[in-house]
Amino acid sequence: MIFVAVLATPLPYRFSIGLVLFIIASVTDFLDGYYARKHGLITTFGKLMDPLADKILMCSAFVVLCAENLIPAWVVVVILAREFIVTGIRLVATSQGAVLAADNLGKLKTVFQISTVVYFLLFLASMETPLGSFAPLFEWKWFSPAIFGWTLLALSLVTTLVSGLNYLLNNRHLLADC
Repeated sequence: MIFVAVLATPLPYRFSIGLVLFIIASVTDFLDGYYARKHGLITTFGKLMDPLADKILMCSAFVVLCAENLIPAWVVVVILAREFIVTGIRLVATSQGAVLAADNLGKLKTVFQISTVVYFLLFLASMETPLGSFAPLFEWKWFSPAIFGWTLLALSLVTTLVSGLNYLLNNRHLLADC
């Protein structure tokens, strides 16, 4: 995954590049889904692989932010656990001939997670020359990582937990034999 490789190497402007890559990946994922729905091109493969690709991107981004000491490890563990549980339920559903698409709570969770990652990547990128003009923005009390960043993170965490619990409850019938 290019996003992780860029952030894991000591490249100049790695956070600026990572931010651009993350935004491109997020926007193209949205456009791909929109196009597929609009033109009736939804496939079983897409229903399975699109959420998996989203999970890989999001989880890797949160791991990187944890490695940069911006997000506590326990939050990343909660996010990863939810994603593993949902993926497990999807695999059980597939083995039973059903395909589970993302629901609205899961989509809301994704919006908050993407917003959180973009915010913190922009914060990191603002310390680099290309996006240094954004640095004063983060000095403003209400937009600081301590307030705005943690608010976004809290919203991500709450929607992650609620959507995961909702997914589990709505699909518990699939786990009756497990």
